[in-house]
Amino acid sequence: MSWMPSQDPKLGDAKSCDALDLIIVPRARDIGGFEVRRALPHGKRQMVGPFIFFDQMGPVQFVAGQGMDVRPHPHIGLATVTYLFDGRVMHRDSEGNALEITPGAMNLMTAGRGIVHSERTPGDVRADGGAMYGIQSWIALPEADEETDPSFQHFDEASLPVVEDGGVKARIIAGTAFGRASPVGMLSDWLYAEVILQAGSSAPLDPDHEERAVYVVRGTVEIAGQAFEGPRLLVFRPGDRITVQAVTGAHLMFLGGTALEGPRYIWWNFVSSRKERIEEAKEAWRSGSFKPVPDETEFIPLPER
Repeated sequence: MSWMPSQDPKLGDAKSCDALDLIIVPRARDIGGFEVRRALPHGKRQMVGPFIFFDQMGPVQFVAGQGMDVRPHPHIGLATVTYLFDGRVMHRDSEGNALEITPGAMNLMTAGRGIVHSERTPGDVRADGGAMYGIQSWIALPEADEETDPSFQHFDEASLPVVEDGGVKARIIAGTAFGRASPVGMLSDWLYAEVILQAGSSAPLDPDHEERAVYVVRGTVEIAGQAFEGPRLLVFRPGDRITVQAVTGAHLMFLGGTALEGPRYIWWNFVSSRKERIEEAKEAWRSGSFKPVPDETEFIPLPER
């Protein structure tokens, strides 16, 4: 997805437990036909582990003839994770990958030294009208891998491990959680899991990862006696054992990982540990040096600022 800076998401409630470091209420914004809620980056927190961008897309119901059209645009220095709860998205990129993203599947596009992609509502969905609901995240790459070759990984819903225990259902999208490991290959240590809790049930957030957060998509959860209603990003301090209990039925995303070597520069769709690399990428897009996406004729111009 293409991105431009906007106002920071709002800070949430006061600190409610010793382990809670920051509460972020994502700020809604329209990106051309549908609403996103952005939790990262934030003025007080650029990353959680390597997660440097976190957008909730929708929920939205498109009428017949309408849909999402994110025109071809470039990325460097990051990997995108698109995870859908509802709807379908057609992904095309400059490496020749063309694949529909469907609910429950893991799609990891590693930009590395540079990739261009588009994201559009498939034609049959657009004709009849359809839903769109999910999360798109950016994973900043370690310095040693920022210039790696671009690649795309797809794992369908059936290939990702699912843990069910009483009122808890968790799908391990990346990394290890609840005693199960995702098959997704990663360049750094990070965790991503979808967790659905029935009212009254609870799930642990393992202390194994250096940086951790819970994104409350919907519902209300209780942690250390304090209730939090979605949408909220709850960022925790390292090392503490956290138990998340559902007050109502709740839909959550667990995320985190090892902190990177340092902060990153972010400009438009470019992420890098080096400011000069951002300038190189800007000039490459301006001059047409990025490889194009097959069968795409549109593109997103380089922003003026």
